[in-house]
This record gives sequence, structure tokens and C-alpha cells, in this order.
Amino acid sequence: MAVTRRELITGAAAGAAGLVVGGVVGKVASDDGGGGGTSGLSGDAGDIANARGLAADDVARAVKTFVPPGKYDEYFLFCSDGHGGQILVVGVPSMRILKMIGVFTPEPWQGYGYGADWGEEVLAAGTDFKKPTSPGRGPLTWGDTHHPALSETNAEYDGRYIYINDRANGRIAMVDLRDFKTKQILDVPNLDSSHGGCFVTPNSEYVHISTMTPTLVDFNNIHGALDNYDKAFRGFSTFLKIDPNNGKMLVDESFQVELPPYTQDLADSGKLASDGWVFINSYNAEMAVGGNLEGKPSIEAGASQGDYDYMHCINWRKAEEVAKAGKTRTINGMKVISLETAVAEGLLYLLPEPRSPHGIDVSPSGTYLTVGGKLDPHVTIYHIDKLKAAVEAKDYEKIDQFGVPILKFDSVMEARIEVGAGPLHSQYDDKGHGFTSLFVESAVAKFTLGKPDYDGPQPFTLVDKLPIHYNIGHLCTMEGDTAKPDGKYLVALNKWSIDRFPPVGTLKPQNFQLVDLTGEKMDIITDMPIGMGEPHYVQGIKADKIKSWELYPPGTNPTTMEVDPNAVAAGQEAITRTGNTVTVSMTITRSRFKPDTIKVNKGDKIVMHLTNIESTPDATHGFAIPRYNVNISLDAGEYTRLEFVADVEGAFAMYCTEFCSALHLEMQGWILVS
Repeated sequence: MAVTRRELITGAAAGAAGLVVGGVVGKVASDDGGGGGTSGLSGDAGDIANARGLAADDVARAVKTFVPPGKYDEYFLFCSDGHGGQILVVGVPSMRILKMIGVFTPEPWQGYGYGADWGEEVLAAGTDFKKPTSPGRGPLTWGDTHHPALSETNAEYDGRYIYINDRANGRIAMVDLRDFKTKQILDVPNLDSSHGGCFVTPNSEYVHISTMTPTLVDFNNIHGALDNYDKAFRGFSTFLKIDPNNGKMLVDESFQVELPPYTQDLADSGKLASDGWVFINSYNAEMAVGGNLEGKPSIEAGASQGDYDYMHCINWRKAEEVAKAGKTRTINGMKVISLETAVAEGLLYLLPEPRSPHGIDVSPSGTYLTVGGKLDPHVTIYHIDKLKAAVEAKDYEKIDQFGVPILKFDSVMEARIEVGAGPLHSQYDDKGHGFTSLFVESAVAKFTLGKPDYDGPQPFTLVDKLPIHYNIGHLCTMEGDTAKPDGKYLVALNKWSIDRFPPVGTLKPQNFQLVDLTGEKMDIITDMPIGMGEPHYVQGIKADKIKSWELYPPGTNPTTMEVDPNAVAAGQEAITRTGNTVTVSMTITRSRFKPDTIKVNKGDKIVMHLTNIESTPDATHGFAIPRYNVNISLDAGEYTRLEFVADVEGAFAMYCTEFCSALHLEMQGWILVS
């Protein structure tokens, strides 16, 4: 009986692991007399720990994060990759990188963007050449991934899809978690940048993304636009309808709400008690535009003058009704509810918040809205019932210059907790605690909420603070922004790497720190350098919620996740010519391409239908044509289409790039261009 690749590899590995583990465990067990060194361990483990100078606490922390070979992590982190443009998948508690998902940037290991229809089409569709705000720009081959958002059912992660925004270019991508591949990039109309989101509504009705820097809407005098800023610019809050069958975004069923030209920042969706509402922070209510070479204050200075900025509170369910009623205008292919209509229909309200806020985070019950103002040492907590009452009673502080009602701060605010310098972003656990990152102080603050999230004796009280060795940006608790968080672990996403790792050149790695939340005090149990980007935000999900496929059904096109009619089965291989088009129907399996010799003329268009006919999990094959910039990766069962013009004559040795078998090096062939 033939031995599969996986059986061969895993069998050998299991045997080796069994010998090693069995030997070590047997040695420790036989030597264990109840004693031990400084580490508190005996036998070989104790000797190793003592030789390395490890204290008992060091060993305990290491054990808490150790996931033995063959065992699985309890959680997955889906991490933005910053201007690397991708998503990183990290296991918790091991803090091992398990995968990089190609999103906004071509990714050669997965053959994403190097010839195959799947990647080429996704990346190409993600650049809208007709976008009037940036006419004539070429294809975008990078993005600045910021805020991943897992799909939800009943305000809990369901493990089906993940969305992520491109902060630089106002785009959003969708990754299908059945195969961990990007299936859609949407260049969102009327957005040139984005930071407000993304997040999904509690049953994945919509994924939300909004502007950061407001968008130019008046092109009549571009050089004078900044002098006419309040009229020439607007923000846009975007609700992209999600197709429940495949997770893709449906522009025709989506809509935007026009916003004042404040700078929109982080956002979150209401749930349970606050279901139907979304909340977007903003800064620069002063509408500073810079011009320091002209003797004007910089944006940094100009945007920090006032005591308050404004949280945008949008009733999205009412906005959905307004959009369906046709009370919109179409701008660049997107239905837009104008600012005037949003005010008239009671969709949009502003709420004063401490200046330069960053995080706006909704508690598990949906009752509390936690805001961190970077220039205020407090977290400010608002109550959704008070907000609804203020809206109903028209309890306004004033109307802003764009006609938007500003709710009274004291009428909506529930509590203010002094947590420390530079609060940014908050998450929650399952015991009614909130956790806020303190960028300036380099710490994490832990505090209690009120009922119904927390039913203890000291609501709205700071209960713990943990020093972090870096300036911390975002943080994440496991399932910490859902209706049913797990707590258990917190991950600090740190900036400004200083001295925890050896120098590796002038650009130092970002760092994650894993914090144990199970004790009375928070405890850092490991550091994890990230040397391939600057992650901004992550979401942590129970690993068993992800139901990814191990195998594609034979002939599956990853773009559609269905069997493609052009897929090639064994015995169907062929080369045909129609005019100057040569069509190649090829199967790929260990350790050959069939056909393996392709003869064409210079100038011919070559269309290749490639199918990996393997049926063993992880039997991935590559298909590369040197000098033609073709590099494709096909998983077992996968079909893809490749098209190129043979514009260079010569003999080109196509080959498999993925080490697939003992005869991997023999897995090659020729394209002869005469």
C-alpha cells in the first residue's frame, strides 16, 4: 500500500517525538525525589532550568505558554500587519506565527498576485481606476492593514469570515476562513483613507468602515480647499451589506452616511442593549488643516486646542430604513444619506468626549461605551440608556455648525475612572472588568464596570495596573469585544521596541506581550517579537470556532469556492491551438506536470488551466515559470487559470516551488518559445 506524504512525515515525526519525550519524561520521573533546585523542578528539567538561571516564576510562565508538538493552541489571533499589508495568524498561548494571509500585498509563498486568476483578480478589483478622488492612479500593490473584524452571530464570533481595512487607501478586504484566502478587496467609494473600523454588526448584516481624513468633495478650487475646509470636505460612515452565503460585500445593497469634516477615528458596533447603534470617535473638532510653513499651527497643535472632541452616534437600523426608502443620492456608485437628511431623520448625534480620543469600545452587555482620551488620564464611560433618553428628550448641549445635535455630556456620562497617562483602547473579560492600554505610561489598567456587566461591591474602580516594557498601543482579550468574552489572556500590542531583544539593525521589531488574566494580578508570561510589520489591532477567537477545510473538493476554484467547469481531471490533459492562442489543460501531482512540454511561438497567448489532483491534505504544489514572473501555489484539489503572452523566446524550465516529495527536484518541464 502506498504511503502518503502526510503519513510518511507525521509517522516519522511522531516516532521521533515519542522517543525524545518518552526518554525525557522517564528520566524526570525516575529522578524525581520531590526536591529540586531554584526552579523548583527535579531531574533533567530542574538541571536545565538551574543551569540557565531560571527562577520558579520563569518556569511557571514558560509552562503556561508551552504547547507541545502535536497539540493545538486554544485561541487564534488574527493580527493586522500594518504597512506589510497582510494578516498574521498567531496561536495563543504559544504565541507562534501559524500563517501569513496575503491581503493587500502580493505574497509569493502562496502565489498570491503572481499569475493565478484568483490572486490577480482580487488585487486588480481592489483598485478602482474610476475613483474620482484620485483619478489616473495605477494599481495598488500595498496597503496598511489596521483593524480586523471577525464575522459574528448574535454578537459572538462565528469563525466564517474576517474583514480588514486598508488605512492608507480607504479599502476593505474579506478573507474566507474556510481556506484562509482573500476573496474580495473593495475600493470603497468616497473614502481616501479609513480608520473607523472595520467592525461587523452583531449578526453580520453589515461590515462598517469610515473615513479617517475627511474626503474632498468640492473639486472647484483644490488649491484653496483647505481655506474652505468646512465646505470642501466631508466624512463618510459606510455600511457594506454582507452576502450571508459567501461573506462578500454587496455595493448595490450598501449605503453611506455623510459626516462633518472632523477626523473620524476608531469605531465600534452596539450589541444587545445598544444593538442598532454604532459609535465612531473623532478628533480635530477644531478642523485644523496645518500650514506651518505659512506661519500657521501644525495639525498636531491645532487639533489639540479644545476641551472636547465628538463621538458620532449613528442609528444604523433607522439609517437602513432611510436608505431603503430612497432618501439618498448616488455618489460614485454608492447610495449616500446626506448630512442634512441624517439630521432631519434623527440618524446622527454627537456626544462630547475627552479631546484626542482613540478607542470607543462597547461592553459585553452593550450597556457601556468606554472612551480613552489620549490627553486625559481617565476612561470616560457612557450609558446607552442615558444616551437613548437624551436623544428622545432632545437633551442637547448645542447644535454644531453643520446642524448636528450635540448631546449633553453630563446627561449621558455614567462614570469617569482615573487610570493613568495616555489611555487608548479598551477590551473586556467575562467577570465585568475592562482593560485599557496606557500609551504614555506604558501600562495596562484594569477596572470594574457596573451592572449588568459587573455586580460587585466597587463598580467603576481601578483594581490593578500592569507595567508594560514598551509604549502600548492596542490590546486584546480573548473574544474581548463580543457579548461573551473569555478573558483568560490579554495581548499587549506594543510600539517603540527598546531593550527586550538583541539589536537586529536600525529597524527594531514590534512586540506582543502575553498577559495572564487568571490570577488576582495581571502577569506578563511571554514576549513575542513581530519582525514583519507593525500590527495595530488583533482579534482573538476560540480556535475550535474555525472550521477550515483541509482539502478542496477536486477542481475547486478558490475565487468561487465551487468546482470550476474548466478544472482538469486525470486523462483530460491536452494542448490545443486556436489562431495564436494556445490552451493548456494540465494536471499537477507528485512528481510531474502533464503535459510537461509546451511548444509555442513568440507572441502566442497561452491560457493554462491548472488542477492539483492530489487528495492528501497539505499536498501543495507550486508552478513557476522563471523570467515570466509566474509563481503559483495550488493546494490539493485546487484549480486556477493562468494567462500570459509568450513575448520572450527561449527555453524556460517550469518547476514546482513547493517541496512535495522525494522526487521534488524532478518535478519540472519545459516551455519552448520559438
